[in-house]
Amino acid sequence: MRQITSLILLLALVSSGFAADNNKAVAGIATNGPVRPISLEESIQLALHHNLGLQIERLSPQIARFDLAGAYNYYDPVFTVRGEQSFNSTPGGFNPTLGVPTPPNDTWTEHFSAGFVGKTPSGMEYNLGSDLTRTSGTFPGSTNAFGTFDIIDRGFQYRPNVGLNITQPLLRDFWTDAPRTAIKVNKKLVKIAEYGFEFQVLTIVNSVQQAYFDLIFARENVKVQEKALELAQRLLDENNKRVEIGTIAPLDARQAQSQRAVALADLISAQNGYAGAANVLRSLVTDKYTEWHGVRLEPTENLVAIPESFNLTDSWNKALKLRPDYNQLKEELERQNLILKFDYNQLFPSLDLIGSYGRNGLAGTLGGAAEQVRDGDFPRWSGGAVLTVPLWRTRERNLYKHDKAAQKQALLRLKKLEQDVIVQVDDTIAKARSDYQRIQATREAREFAEAALQAEQTKLENGKSTSFVVLQLQSNLTRARSQEIQALADYQKSLSDFYFREGSTLERHKIIVTDQ
Repeated sequence: MRQITSLILLLALVSSGFAADNNKAVAGIATNGPVRPISLEESIQLALHHNLGLQIERLSPQIARFDLAGAYNYYDPVFTVRGEQSFNSTPGGFNPTLGVPTPPNDTWTEHFSAGFVGKTPSGMEYNLGSDLTRTSGTFPGSTNAFGTFDIIDRGFQYRPNVGLNITQPLLRDFWTDAPRTAIKVNKKLVKIAEYGFEFQVLTIVNSVQQAYFDLIFARENVKVQEKALELAQRLLDENNKRVEIGTIAPLDARQAQSQRAVALADLISAQNGYAGAANVLRSLVTDKYTEWHGVRLEPTENLVAIPESFNLTDSWNKALKLRPDYNQLKEELERQNLILKFDYNQLFPSLDLIGSYGRNGLAGTLGGAAEQVRDGDFPRWSGGAVLTVPLWRTRERNLYKHDKAAQKQALLRLKKLEQDVIVQVDDTIAKARSDYQRIQATREAREFAEAALQAEQTKLENGKSTSFVVLQLQSNLTRARSQEIQALADYQKSLSDFYFREGSTLERHKIIVTDQ
């Protein structure tokens, strides 16, 4: 009903003499605003630098790298320094067992320690440190003549200690543990994010190509509809002259008016399609749409049909090698394998080797105590093993089963995508071949329609045909022209989609993906 209403309105405008003004308005739709010539390669380059979707996805690998760098804190040694001072005063008393008094005692203690605690890639934990204790105070001597104790200052005593303590897991947490697994998993997440960004680039480039070919079609379709309007206008003018001299009935002129109105409506629709196609391309190539608004994009390229040779087996192999989404799922499967390996390790009991070695000292001077430590006068060492066997591992066993099922699920996803990729490549090759064949068929149809219209116009001029037949042939020609350029555009879009499914789009455009 909307199309019929529009047609009646257009007929009314034509009949009222506003056709010329309408032509100007329609022409204005196509030509308003500055013209911006743009090539396919320029469109792709603009999208690579300004597409908002790519700008968002470009940050994902960077975020994943920050997470990976943070996971390495597992190996960061922790340095600790501690110092404290204490005083202890013991009151005197009487020892009933010995029957003698006990003297009072005052002691000052200063303790300093420093050390490193960390882990190695084998999971071994080490603690390398030293401490120094200095004590001083007073103590009572012999009883003097007054029946009290003589107070004697005993000076300083230095007790240094230097040593290394280690704990090395042999079963649980040996070949992997939670922090080391986190590092390996984060490495895979970086690769997954990089492949995700590459796939987004691949998708955007393909979308730009699809939009660019749609824009060329929209431009050429406007030309086709302009030509159709021109043919309809010419026939209307000729019929009006024939009506004036009485060689045809006024009804024939009305038929030409109707055809012209339809052609005008089709032209308006084609120009609106051109504007819409331009908006699609604008949204892909810029992050500042308002600056491009009102600028008429003019493709600098034409639709051409260059035959493409296909090798299905080679394309399958290439797709399974180049497709970022397929490689992304492969990395996801490897990530799941790492988690499963950790879960398996957690099923083992803990068996840890422990050991320590150090040197002690005790002297009245710091130098003397240091020499004792240096010379190893008072060594210490220890060694042993600790076995811890939990009676139940309910959580660990079920977590292992859970992640084993998840690993199987990831493998099935990869197999499904592999099959989907093979089917997609097969389908796009078939479509590209079909679209190429359509080009020849639509070209011949257009040539036949041109010849038929030319012949019928000659017959009309000689009074051997009617306007109705000519109008019908004009419609056929317009449709044939539109179908030919549609076939050309579809072929180019099919090739673009084939390269996308094959994963060779970036290679063909010599695009090196980097998120920096």
